[in-house]
Amino acid sequence: MRLFISTGEVSGDLQGSLLVTALLQQAEERGIELDIVALGGDRMAAAGAKLLGHTSTIGSIGVIESLGYVLPTWKMQQQTKKFLRENPPDAAILIDYMGSNVPFGQYLRRTSPSLPIFYYIAPQEWVWSANSKSTSQIIEFTDEILAIFPGEAEYYQDKGATVTWVGHPLLDRLADVPSRDVARTTLGIPENQTAIALLPASRQQELKYLMPPMFEAARQMQQQDSTIHFWIPVALEQYRPILEQAVAEYGLRATVLEGQTQTAIAAADLAITKSGTANLEIALQNVPQVVCYRFSAVTAWVARKVLKLSIPFVSPPNLINMEAVVPELIQEEMTAERIVQEAMALLQSEPRRQMLEGYGRMRQSLGEVGVCKRTALHILDHLKV
Repeated sequence: MRLFISTGEVSGDLQGSLLVTALLQQAEERGIELDIVALGGDRMAAAGAKLLGHTSTIGSIGVIESLGYVLPTWKMQQQTKKFLRENPPDAAILIDYMGSNVPFGQYLRRTSPSLPIFYYIAPQEWVWSANSKSTSQIIEFTDEILAIFPGEAEYYQDKGATVTWVGHPLLDRLADVPSRDVARTTLGIPENQTAIALLPASRQQELKYLMPPMFEAARQMQQQDSTIHFWIPVALEQYRPILEQAVAEYGLRATVLEGQTQTAIAAADLAITKSGTANLEIALQNVPQVVCYRFSAVTAWVARKVLKLSIPFVSPPNLINMEAVVPELIQEEMTAERIVQEAMALLQSEPRRQMLEGYGRMRQSLGEVGVCKRTALHILDHLKV
């Protein structure tokens, strides 16, 4: 049996790898030979998927930011379509990545009307509800949405989709997370050091828009507190030289890490991070955080003036219960001064306590551990294998 999985960017590669692992494990237990072909990244390949195209480095958010990736994405999709015509899959699973997956899903439905298509982690139309047309398109080509957020499940179900809420897959990662003491020992962090995880970028555009104010904030924080040391996990190895150069330019006491994101988070007293899936990993490890994001001025103008977007929250810890659990500094609010203000406050006991209580309420809405196994079994059961 052949399954096709399509996703993009670093977070999609992570979610895809967890699902690939679960699918292959459950298929083996059932005595099924499973061939998984995919658009994804290194993690999915390591989990056992055969990559038809590498998508981790071509993700972006925004009007201007996306232009440079249009042609590479189109070429990759044309090659993938050719492969799938010659090697038809038995089912397709789309993961997030709306800009590419929605047109790809429409193509699959048009060319293979009977192909089972699952959307696992559907686009966050349920948050911004900016385009009912996109919602209708997703429902039209999808046989079933496998939702990870309660709000996601409710939104798409109300719109007429067949939906199963499976819970959030990052719950399954908790078993592999080191304790704070083990993580600090692994990284060699002394007891009197204030360790702050700094996660500025998983996309190229974020190095331009997010890194400068984050690093300036880090410089100011170290001027105020000599015990602070920053730990910076590298999302993609190609970003390492840029990050190391910036550490030197800003004069930071910082260590750039490769492949140790979970360890850096587990060891941290605080995280300063871009908006994204990492926010939920940080929350599930009970580490206080400040969430930041910034687009180009053109993208921000289009979102506000043309699309009339009014989004209550952007980070998963706040979206789950639509509650302001973590501070979000978006666009003009993302200044070094504001980051310093929010971050230094969270090094105090009372603000930390309030945030951890919010994390507890959030955790209760995420479902139970075993999400990836349940999702894999659901897909295989649907296919009657």
